[in-house]
Amino acid sequence: MFSESTLRRLDRLALVAQRVRAGVFKGERRSTKRGTSIEFADYRDYVRGDDLRRIDWNAYARLERPFIKLLEEEEDLAVHVLVDGSLSMGFGTGEQRKLDYACKLAAAFGYLALAAGDRLSVAVLNGETVAKRFGPARNRAFAMRLIQFLEDVPAVGDTRLNAALRDYALTGGRPGLTFLITDLFAPDGHTEGLAQLQGRGHEVVVVHVLAPEEVEPEYAGDLKLVDAETHDFQEITLDGGLRDLYHARLSDWRDEINAYCTKRGMHYVPVVTDAPWDQLVLYQLRQRGLVK
Repeated sequence: MFSESTLRRLDRLALVAQRVRAGVFKGERRSTKRGTSIEFADYRDYVRGDDLRRIDWNAYARLERPFIKLLEEEEDLAVHVLVDGSLSMGFGTGEQRKLDYACKLAAAFGYLALAAGDRLSVAVLNGETVAKRFGPARNRAFAMRLIQFLEDVPAVGDTRLNAALRDYALTGGRPGLTFLITDLFAPDGHTEGLAQLQGRGHEVVVVHVLAPEEVEPEYAGDLKLVDAETHDFQEITLDGGLRDLYHARLSDWRDEINAYCTKRGMHYVPVVTDAPWDQLVLYQLRQRGLVK
């Protein structure tokens, strides 16, 4: 799934959360809490009962007042990667198949988390629930298992995103930085499910994946369009006027999703599968502040 050169570039990066969530294990991220690492954070006045070993005697010699040294705590970040495994995600040709692209992104996000010592959980959403789970796992030793988990994800059925995200919000464990990789083709919508995740304390990143044919249809003439999940169909005549209307509605749809995410403090990342996935991770997400 990854070349050696890509792995070397990924090794130099880390995922970024706006607010680090406290973990059970020590990791490599600086916390806002004060703890027992060797990194100096600040001073505070000594109060009765403090451990005398934590007094900075050099400061006492200069100022004749006892101060306690505060040290930074290091914490692990909980990272969740949710992949839409519905039939509509199976659309696309060759390397531009949406589900394959989504799994490569999921593997990249997961590798970044494991390499940083973060707590990683990956789930495939299908129907109204979680169909497959990986983790929780920590450290780079689980990278190969993660790739094997994501190499065999079938596109089946439909995904009721609101219900599936609600299920994950209740069962996914400690909240953290959460990537949802999906085409957002869900008959029941997605906003309620995203709100459930956010309500549980997750910092949400919506990676909206579309195929090139969905952004710029190459078809023309009399067509019968069949929904891959519901099997509903629509007969149309695709000419220049209808193509322009399609472009306008697609743009409005993306703008609406972006506006919702921005209002709620979520990240929205639209992507088309003809864009190299590694360029998205290594450059675009860095520009957005999600990777450093």
